[in-house]
Amino acid sequence: QVHLVESGGGLVQPGGSLRLSCAASGFTLGYWAIGWFRQAPGKDREMVSCISSSDGSSNYADSVKGRFTISRDNAKNTVYLQMNSLKPSDTAVYYCAATGWCDSAEDKYDAWGQGTQVTVSS
Repeated sequence: QVHLVESGGGLVQPGGSLRLSCAASGFTLGYWAIGWFRQAPGKDREMVSCISSSDGSSNYADSVKGRFTISRDNAKNTVYLQMNSLKPSDTAVYYCAATGWCDSAEDKYDAWGQGTQVTVSS
């Protein structure tokens, strides 16, 4: 059974940093592209970043470009999202998801984690 679990969320002050982890079980994460999505209360879910399986290329939403970095450790079956210079507008539940190729459309993803809460506040 495929399973993704996010961790690393929490409360951080504006300008601070967090690193989120997405751990996979039941499948080989290295064969899949992994996206990070977030959903703030009352707002639609949006893709913030994705990393490919083939060449390791990545993409980012304009709102996080230059502040967030996605990476993967295939030996650990884990993808990370390093979040720096956090803003209150980054507050959301963050989800990771697996797909064959990076896509901003959430219906293209085959498996999802349960989410981890990130709150940026003073």
